[in-house]
Amino acid sequence: MRAFVFAMALFWLQVAARADGLRVESFNGAGRLTFNEIPTATVYRVESASAPDGSWTVASNGLGAITATGTGSVTCSVPMDVARQFYRVVATVTNAVSPGAPSGQVLIPFGISTGTDPDAGAYSLTNDAAFYMDTHEVTKALWDVVKNWSDSNGYAYDNIGSGKGTNHPVQEVNWYDCVKWCNARSQRDGLTPVYYTDAGCTQIYKSGQVAEPCVSNSATGYRLPTDVEWQYAARGGVANRRFPWDDTDTIQHTRANYLSQSIDPPAYDTSVTRGYHPTYKTGITPYTSPVGAFEPNDYGIYDMAGNVSEWCYDWYPSYEGVKRTVHGGSWGSPNASFCRVDQRDLAKPTFVSDSYGFRTVRKP
Repeated sequence: MRAFVFAMALFWLQVAARADGLRVESFNGAGRLTFNEIPTATVYRVESASAPDGSWTVASNGLGAITATGTGSVTCSVPMDVARQFYRVVATVTNAVSPGAPSGQVLIPFGISTGTDPDAGAYSLTNDAAFYMDTHEVTKALWDVVKNWSDSNGYAYDNIGSGKGTNHPVQEVNWYDCVKWCNARSQRDGLTPVYYTDAGCTQIYKSGQVAEPCVSNSATGYRLPTDVEWQYAARGGVANRRFPWDDTDTIQHTRANYLSQSIDPPAYDTSVTRGYHPTYKTGITPYTSPVGAFEPNDYGIYDMAGNVSEWCYDWYPSYEGVKRTVHGGSWGSPNASFCRVDQRDLAKPTFVSDSYGFRTVRKP
């Protein structure tokens, strides 16, 4: 699996952008560039462009496949025959699962993700601390295991949750259900719950509808990702892209389970099949797919575009009252635009849909 985790350097000036810990350590006027090695990569390449959001190509012969030295850093020479040039280092990540990560999760590195989105323009996402994220949306099977445990341990939900199959994402759960389920999963796994009903974070949130739970920042348990965390993870360490993958700004049914608009679709929806995904339009709705049915992004996370839209923690005021953020689009979203990384949907925390599910994160 490839992961674009890069550092950037401009002639005469070092400008470092950090992801997965990869960074430019030094860069001088003679073209000598030194970057650090990261544990998850064995091969690197140096690319160049005339602008940070330009077209990136391998800088020169010999810089397309640089083997790790094992010493902790690599030094190479880049061309200096252009008046103004940007360079970036790209690491080829060799393991899809982060070393030491809990089963079913990957480590999302701290850092700053900046770039220019094809639709939303310039963006900057700051992830102050690394976190683990589920590689898959919460399945109906996992939902049931945790819920069955929690039913005997003081938990009460608004909805029982549904799923087209045990390996499909759970859906028809509202925001309150997801938050309480996160606490139940934490307690079941011997971790400290994140959400509480009182300002002092002493009473574990197990039932009812608490609009603003107390969030324990020191807790080790599971929680919903923030709006920024979701977008940061969805981009997979890749800049300037519309969707979670690194090689194109278009979407097709070969990439995701979404509703491809039949009449006047967005130009970036280039699917040869239209309407609902033909493979998963079976029986009655929902037309979800088994989790992990498509290729992951460069962090090893599946279904960040399509399948079910995912609840996040953040709230936004609206003329209809407080709403929570939702990301990723679904099998039944009106068109492909909902699958864009930058696209944010809003829903009341009580809202229930067979297009809405979630995934969890936790601190290392």
